[in-house]
Amino acid sequence: MIDLTNTRKRYIKNRLPDVWSVSAFAIAALVLLPIGAVVWLAFFPSENIWPHLMATVLPRYFINSFVMMISVALIAGTIGVACAWLVVMKDFPAKRVLEWALLLPLAIPAYIGAYAFVDFWEYAGPFQTMLRDIFGWNSARDYWFPEVRSRAVAIIIIAFSLYPYVYLLARAAYREQSNNAIEVSRALGCGPWASFFRVGLPLARPAIVAGTVVVMMETLNDFGTVEYFAVQTLTTGIFSAWLEGSNVGAAAQIACVVFVLILALLLLERFSRRNIRVYQGANNNKKPTPVTLSGTARILAVITCGVPVLIGFCMPFLIILNHALGNFDQWHDAEVLRAVFTTLWVAGVAALLTVIGAIILVYGIRLSRAALPRLLLPATSIGYVAPGAVLGLGILIVMSRFDHWLADGLEALFGINIGLLVTGTSGAVIFAYCVRFFTLAYGSIDAGFGRVSPNLGMAARSLGYRPGAVLRHVHAPLLKTSVLTAILLVFVDSVKELPATLLLRPFGFNTLATHVYDFASLEDIKGAAVAALLIILVSIIAVFILANASKGEN
Repeated sequence: MIDLTNTRKRYIKNRLPDVWSVSAFAIAALVLLPIGAVVWLAFFPSENIWPHLMATVLPRYFINSFVMMISVALIAGTIGVACAWLVVMKDFPAKRVLEWALLLPLAIPAYIGAYAFVDFWEYAGPFQTMLRDIFGWNSARDYWFPEVRSRAVAIIIIAFSLYPYVYLLARAAYREQSNNAIEVSRALGCGPWASFFRVGLPLARPAIVAGTVVVMMETLNDFGTVEYFAVQTLTTGIFSAWLEGSNVGAAAQIACVVFVLILALLLLERFSRRNIRVYQGANNNKKPTPVTLSGTARILAVITCGVPVLIGFCMPFLIILNHALGNFDQWHDAEVLRAVFTTLWVAGVAALLTVIGAIILVYGIRLSRAALPRLLLPATSIGYVAPGAVLGLGILIVMSRFDHWLADGLEALFGINIGLLVTGTSGAVIFAYCVRFFTLAYGSIDAGFGRVSPNLGMAARSLGYRPGAVLRHVHAPLLKTSVLTAILLVFVDSVKELPATLLLRPFGFNTLATHVYDFASLEDIKGAAVAALLIILVSIIAVFILANASKGEN
């Protein structure tokens, strides 16, 4: 006889959300909350100055941002595609060194590259000083030199800092292409250039477009470089509206324009590959065979791959290193040591919390029977594609509302005024890092779970282990590498993050990034050199992670 009572209880239990479903939903909601706050405030501001923005500064912000995105994308895309094609399809001197050295510009944040570039090339810098000494010139009227602080130079610096995003994806795409396609094109009369444009480039187009879209989003996110070069973009407009105009509604409305641009870029990336399907047959997986270059072609290949490394990494690194080694007092300066300590603990806590949240989300969705967490999952990547200034503004709105609600409630109940507990604290900065770089942790953890056979978890459950015990005793030992990679990636990017930190940091709170910004904004590059060098050295860790990960693709 069927026990209807037990059957009903099991049915109700299966229908009710479990703790993993609730946890996954809560984490996804926390990641999305800042963006939702910005959108809400933009549509329902306390003071609607949208007509004023449209009539005054917004067109200028938008045009500058659009010009910079397109220009940086063209330069970075050209460099990344050309270098990727050469290192995969050709053989030339120093290729093995240049292949990984092309990733090094990722270790130089664009704003640090901008400070170093201006310091060396401006009128009072070493290069123009040397020219005046050699030719006997007395002032700038005696000779012509390109304007250093200009939008064009800012575009070049950002492009040489971001091209590795295109290079990485394009290189992976070229490696996956069958050599048979190239051989057939050559047999049909195509030369090297025709094979590249008619075969190699179309097959790699989805990867190239994806990398270019990332470059455009990072260009839109940039604050330190454009602010240093006095280029008024949408990101600088957010800071101006909030910090200078004290108008959070205007800042939210500008942030929404940024967010719409980001969504447009993502849709463009999806639209560009809507009808593209590239399949690799089982018998046609012969990897590309590099063609040995000779004569002038060898020299041009070395120059093509070497110049981006020289401009994007070597030049700014050597300039910063020279200032840092020549300023020994900074190495034990109290402000620098405090910034190092603050950066280490804030970025460390953010990395740990982000990875823990990613583990709970991934594991919870795998166990969950509810559909809502799965539907929210793709949206959690918004935090990474949204600029730091937008996230900082959203977090500022959410936390200030929470603080006022909590303070008013406690004062009404107990008659005590506790003030603001979260806003203007390091907790806001940590939360910003967690939301901003959650996608990095999620991607690494999800890939790690994907390599673990589901049968292991099922076997443990059949032996009576609860889901938490399965995670601790079965999955955790197998996820060590993925967890460590995720922690390092989030930590390194948190060290470099500038816009969100500037918006949310409390008084007297300095990370290495804000320390560099504070001194560079006062034209004191020497004072910023040690902190900038430390950021570069930490960022090289991420480059090594990417280089090691790319070895697995060979």
